[in-house]
Amino acid sequence: MQLLATVTQLIIDMDGVLYLGDQPMPCLREFFAFLRQRPIKFILATNNSTRTPQEYVNKLARMGVIVYPEEILVSGQATARFLAREYPCGTRVHVFGMPSLKQAMTEAGFVLADEDVQLVVASMDREVTYEKLKRATLLIRSGARFIATNLDPTNPTEEGLLPGTGTMIVALETASGTKAKAIGKPEPTMYQLAMEQMSASPETTAAIGDRVDTDILGGKRAGLTTICVLSGSSDRAEAEAMGTDLIFDDIAHLLETWKQL
Repeated sequence: MQLLATVTQLIIDMDGVLYLGDQPMPCLREFFAFLRQRPIKFILATNNSTRTPQEYVNKLARMGVIVYPEEILVSGQATARFLAREYPCGTRVHVFGMPSLKQAMTEAGFVLADEDVQLVVASMDREVTYEKLKRATLLIRSGARFIATNLDPTNPTEEGLLPGTGTMIVALETASGTKAKAIGKPEPTMYQLAMEQMSASPETTAAIGDRVDTDILGGKRAGLTTICVLSGSSDRAEAEAMGTDLIFDDIAHLLETWKQL
């Protein structure tokens, strides 16, 4: 537990860690009050790209927690920032996803288009149709680079595990015959961008997550201390098998332990 004493920055997953759907985890407000008091900098980093940072701010506010857009990094933003380093402003991109992903891409200087594109960027689309799948498939087969915000097969909710971005990506990979390059967790890119956002270094940063194959594996690849909470997708056996540094039942258990150091 002494590892916690070295942590001055956190990269925190949201779904399954802070809440399930619209149900906040126990001691959610107390957990953030503790982080502010210390103070411990944090970035809320999620593979879920279906909301904008402001929408996450609003969601957490309804749970009694005040955070700011600059303390949030969604996979759509991470994807846009990563691609903006490789492609010039004005590059034509086809987006298979929700309006929040389209907003992230346009804010990074990309031009949204349905033909003659260099990139197809794909994520969760809760209004997916055959026509959307067909258009993206044909563009990839015509030579557009295929990028995925993440490959999460499911999303944890109060109803249970529901289809995630990975479900959409597999369909497009199968139809196009092309593997997508993923930007979100467990790739280290998202963690590196989050550390840049708060001027942090791996030695003093920990990743908190509920899914070992994304949150914990990604944290390890980025050289961070890893903390798994068992309130979402993965169980203790999975967390131990991944070699997670610290395992807690939920953020309330983590908070109780941290306060005693």
